[in-house]
Amino acid sequence: MKQLKSSAINMILVLGAFTLLAGLLLGWVNKLTSAPIEEAAARALVDAIGEVAPAFTNNPVDDVMVFVPENSGREVKVYPALNGDRLVGAAVESYSLEGFSGEITVMFGFEASGTVTGYRVLSHAETPGLGANMDKWFSSPVGHRSVIGLNPERNNISVSKDGGDIDGITAATITSRAFLDALRRAHEAYVMLLNTKKYKV
Repeated sequence: MKQLKSSAINMILVLGAFTLLAGLLLGWVNKLTSAPIEEAAARALVDAIGEVAPAFTNNPVDDVMVFVPENSGREVKVYPALNGDRLVGAAVESYSLEGFSGEITVMFGFEASGTVTGYRVLSHAETPGLGANMDKWFSSPVGHRSVIGLNPERNNISVSKDGGDIDGITAATITSRAFLDALRRAHEAYVMLLNTKKYKV
């Protein structure tokens, strides 16, 4: 068999064939995995809503409403929690861009009055052992850490260093401020839901 001479054309042809093959393979893998990834994300969303919101009889995902709180510039999703036709609260997917390492996303739960019922941190890039502790810190009964049972209309939802009611995470004040920024934004979006008067409370 005659050996092909090394030339620019041969190298381009071989490289092109490998690129085409790699592209086809990546497309096939993406098609294979996209549906399971979407299903897992949908399950995680439903789990987060169920964890933080008051008990509900509707499907909050089907009833989702979108609001843009003042000075936010981005949408915040509010998942109404209904018992029959009465609003008993909501889960609100909020965010802050002020984290130590960028954006954080948190699902907050509110009862009808606007009192915080729970939260779940959905995503962040904060420092392990410091800012990453927000997933448990703000529900801890120690000192004035917990936001559970507080209402942003009655409580000063800021860190104590800034004159607020909440003890920030030790050595992670920036993350603490971001978490509470996300909570205030979530509550504002929840109040916007109430102001639509779409549901009986």
